[in-house]
Amino acid sequence: MRILARPHQLPARVATGAYILNSGLSKAQADEGTAQFVHGMAAGTYPFLRDHDPRSFTKLVSKSEIALGAALLAPFVPTLLAGAALTAFGAGLIGLYLKTPGMRQEGSLRPTPEGIGISKDIWLVGIGLTLMLEELASCRDHH
Repeated sequence: MRILARPHQLPARVATGAYILNSGLSKAQADEGTAQFVHGMAAGTYPFLRDHDPRSFTKLVSKSEIALGAALLAPFVPTLLAGAALTAFGAGLIGLYLKTPGMRQEGSLRPTPEGIGISKDIWLVGIGLTLMLEELASCRDHH
């Protein structure tokens, strides 16, 4: 596994990393209303989260986003690892989109106006998978 990101991977890593890092920093000092909203969205889709305290949950989400954003921005974090983390994070957001009522048009994958903000997160999955597949192909080519 390569230690340093390749130069052509940096634009995707910087764009996603900065976006996710900002999201995490924005949640770091979330007020009660924001914490209730973040927790409510997640718990509505993933019922096992219902018993978590909204403030504690939102702080955990914040720390996770900060860690993921920083990992993507740090070129010494292996791209395969950063891509896998980004893919998992994006998949969780797409789960919110697919399972939350009102996000999609009836009988369709097309978003409603309320769902556009989350549906666009499919690009995170695409970038994460691209980073992973490139690294895996590179490992195969060297063997």
